[in-house]
Amino acid sequence: MKIKSRRVFVCGCLMPAVIEMENHVIRSVLPYTAEADDDFGDELIIPGMIDVHCHGAYGFDTNYADPEGLKKWTAGIVREGVTGFLATTLTDQKETLLKALKNVNDVASSNYEGARILGVHLEGPFLDMKYKGAQPPEAIVPPSIDTFQEYMEASGNRIRIITLAPEHDPDFALTRYCSSHGVRVSIGHSSATKEEAFLAVANGASSVTHTFNAMTPFTHRENGIAGTALRMHDLYSEIICDCNHSTPEALHIFFRSKSPQRCIMISDSLMCKGFEPGSKFLFGGHEVVIYPDGSAHLVKEGNLAGSTMRMNDGLRNLVEKAMVPLDTAVNSCTLNPAEMLGMDDRIGRISAGCDADLAVIGSDFEVITTYCKGIRQF
Repeated sequence: MKIKSRRVFVCGCLMPAVIEMENHVIRSVLPYTAEADDDFGDELIIPGMIDVHCHGAYGFDTNYADPEGLKKWTAGIVREGVTGFLATTLTDQKETLLKALKNVNDVASSNYEGARILGVHLEGPFLDMKYKGAQPPEAIVPPSIDTFQEYMEASGNRIRIITLAPEHDPDFALTRYCSSHGVRVSIGHSSATKEEAFLAVANGASSVTHTFNAMTPFTHRENGIAGTALRMHDLYSEIICDCNHSTPEALHIFFRSKSPQRCIMISDSLMCKGFEPGSKFLFGGHEVVIYPDGSAHLVKEGNLAGSTMRMNDGLRNLVEKAMVPLDTAVNSCTLNPAEMLGMDDRIGRISAGCDADLAVIGSDFEVITTYCKGIRQF
């Protein structure tokens, strides 16, 4: 099958091209003059988007361990242009997390429709109490290699990222263990100082979780984790682009300050994505409600719990509100997360030999269609 457009995102540039897909991969990228089965005119064709930090959607949460809910999520998220994601857990009791991780492994090992489950992002339970955010405090525990090994086994070795507070990791033992076993360690929900954050990176940490949120802030005298994320250009850094967790101005500063190759857009979406404002749900045993702006807040405390952002809306926010260049914005949700996961030889780019994961985006940033491994989803 061949598709074409005058605006195909190839090698960081927009160019007229034909994409030939065969046996689930991109066979070739040809001149625009070649014949094609579908002509998308001036619509934008980009690699399928990758969300490395998302807890759920459509009433399902990763911690619920419901196979049908997870399958509904994979089938629905393609309408945002997403072709791959990490099912993200929330801090919870060990028994709950073990069941959730087993469920992700079972579904990922089966036949299911839509976006691919690329693995698991284990957010917690090794976090800091002060910067716990909406993470349930009753389930936060000290870092433990033995406990992590139990989680990894339950997941079928699918944990790709772990978010932890490195200041609570004695001698950075878990940080070193994870990084030496191919798991990306992300600093988050943490009271770490700039110095502690630097030492965590020196011991293997390679990312920062939802920059600016649930961490020591940046000031001109105490730089904190937020300052570390801005200062260390080789450090990957997630950022939620719903314009609620960070203002458009903060997003602009973030993308201008860091290397464009290390910025990663995430949704941090909760199970309430896809529902109307005012809807209420339980998140880690605590009630959350959707505000009119689409953000999700704990009902009792009022603080942000996560987002309901669609990834294509995040792309629109970056380009139209934060004034981030299109190529930087696209890479932040395609190539950059793929490189961070070590999967850029197969996903995150439009190139011969890569999986045929593509999103066709209209001028209003609405998704026209999505291809997962060459199969048109809608």
